[in-house]
Amino acid sequence: MISAGDFRNGLCFEMDSQVYQVVEFQHVKPGKGAAFVRTKYKNVKTGSVVERSFNPNEKFEQAQLERRDMQYLYSDGDLYYFMDQESYEQTPIIAEKIGDQIKFLKEEMICKIVSYKGDIFSVELPITVELLITDCEPGVKGDTTNNANKYATLETGAVVKVPLFVNNGEVIRVDTRTGEYLERA
Repeated sequence: MISAGDFRNGLCFEMDSQVYQVVEFQHVKPGKGAAFVRTKYKNVKTGSVVERSFNPNEKFEQAQLERRDMQYLYSDGDLYYFMDQESYEQTPIIAEKIGDQIKFLKEEMICKIVSYKGDIFSVELPITVELLITDCEPGVKGDTTNNANKYATLETGAVVKVPLFVNNGEVIRVDTRTGEYLERA
């Protein structure tokens, strides 16, 4: 059991048979009245974020999330197949559990599969990935206004903004959290 007074960013807890993760917390001690914990927490299955204040003495069951490294193999329609690195067991995961990061998912990539009591609810890609540019218009010499960018299509189908000096056939590093170009690889 964990009390609301022990909340920290990233901590997972159970409430009303749902699993939540603390996004932000603030211990408040007003000059008059009892102390409370102002919390912003996220439902780990649905992704919805809620703000609420708790009494610091309220008790909750601490939730232990399991994160396993798995290798992405292939997709078949709406299902994406991942293989456990230790048991070689293949697990299908529906596209909506991967979310927007699906556009950076590349075959043979190692991802973290997050589950709670055997129920998989999200896939965490590496923070940066290296992807090949398959289509991008050439940069025109002299076309260098401040922070000039162009769009490039990557091998996974994702479209990102890149600087003018980046060309077709180059491998670039992309941040999977923001979808932004970082550097040439």
